[in-house]
Amino acid sequence: MKYEGMIIRPPSEARSLLVQVTVGCSHNRCIFCPSFKDKRFRIKEYSEIEEDLIEASRYGAIEKVFLCDGDALIIPQRKLVPILEAVGKNLPRVNRIATYANAKSILRKTPEELVELRRLGLSMVYLGVESGNEELLSWMKKGATAEDMVQAGRRIKDAGMVLSVTVLLGIGGRERSGLHAADTAKILTRIDPDYVGALTVMIVPGTPLHELSRQGAFLLPDTFGFLEELGIMIGQSDLSNCFFTANHASNYLPLRVRLPEQKEEAVRLIRSVVEDRNRKVLKPEFLRAL
Repeated sequence: MKYEGMIIRPPSEARSLLVQVTVGCSHNRCIFCPSFKDKRFRIKEYSEIEEDLIEASRYGAIEKVFLCDGDALIIPQRKLVPILEAVGKNLPRVNRIATYANAKSILRKTPEELVELRRLGLSMVYLGVESGNEELLSWMKKGATAEDMVQAGRRIKDAGMVLSVTVLLGIGGRERSGLHAADTAKILTRIDPDYVGALTVMIVPGTPLHELSRQGAFLLPDTFGFLEELGIMIGQSDLSNCFFTANHASNYLPLRVRLPEQKEEAVRLIRSVVEDRNRKVLKPEFLRAL
């Protein structure tokens, strides 16, 4: 397999074959994100991808594939369809193909095109929502409005794909912490994803967010402020059948809950930790990572 640069994948794709179909991210402007900054975005040639798939066919039974880098759905349909067909041809045991996507690339696909991709095996999409607050989405340069996020998420679900969204604890800073959390709960309710992964913002040197932090223009909530946001997002969202996780390496309080069944239990746990200022159950700072 030929990879260019560092390859990033969701934690849940640890056992998937990573197939790099694009290099870098088609958007690559989010102020908090350090990923892909060393890569000039391009779509790989079909011949490169096919060569990797032929090599992978010799590895044995492969059941899951993740299409890298940051946004495979930006690939035009006429080029993406042959890639998915090549996955099916060379890896006949594959039962799940997944990819990252952003709202812009999803909305560039028609509903019919997304259904076609689902028929060819693309069954799961990871969408970075980050926040439901309109001003914050613009400020962090997400390249999409809250309504774009909702429409993109619903379009993925309507196509029959599994939708996993990520949200960022702390991206509103101290000043807009509560507003960020409440608006994010609202957008999650409207999208109604199958999975939600809550990550905690970590300020990485070299990013615009780091420079704002260095200047004192952006202040993160304290440890328990992050947890208060998490409690609001879970407590104020109304999700029909969602697995909500906050067990990423960046998070202080590992949490995995099924919503709505375990909502009250999760909110009670978070509230008790915050009220008691109980650091014993929190991940030590030195163990947190991107």
